[in-house]
Amino acid sequence: MSTYNATEVLVGGAVLACAIAFGVYASQSTGLSQNSNGYELGASFRSLEGVGVGTDVRLAGVKIGTVTGVTLNSETYRADTTFTISDGILVPDDSAIVISSEGLLGGNFVEVMPGGSPFYFEAGDQVEDTQGAVSLISLLVKFVAGDGSE
Repeated sequence: MSTYNATEVLVGGAVLACAIAFGVYASQSTGLSQNSNGYELGASFRSLEGVGVGTDVRLAGVKIGTVTGVTLNSETYRADTTFTISDGILVPDDSAIVISSEGLLGGNFVEVMPGGSPFYFEAGDQVEDTQGAVSLISLLVKFVAGDGSE
């Protein structure tokens, strides 16, 4: 009987370790354990389809930050977004912020398109040059329906 109990304890311990590992991974990938290392910027988008708190902010395909807040501006009807950029990453102040897609079936992320300015955004600045998400469904509908131009 002691062998049977030892096996149960080992299997139970393995299941518990897997559950803890999954919980840590899930909290990191959803942004629940956000680093305080970085500075915050803001941007306003017409459409944030597929982007929420915890979404990656990338520059040249490399994650440099995380979306930390999304609210609807009741006056402009735009999505006001805040995101944190890692310390040591300087973003030129003429850069654009674009909602990009990882692929046909992938999720969306926030992409920084760097400008050429010698000056950089500082903590709390608002990025003015933004481009919202492009809806794949509306593009497909336009393609199927045809726009009449040749």
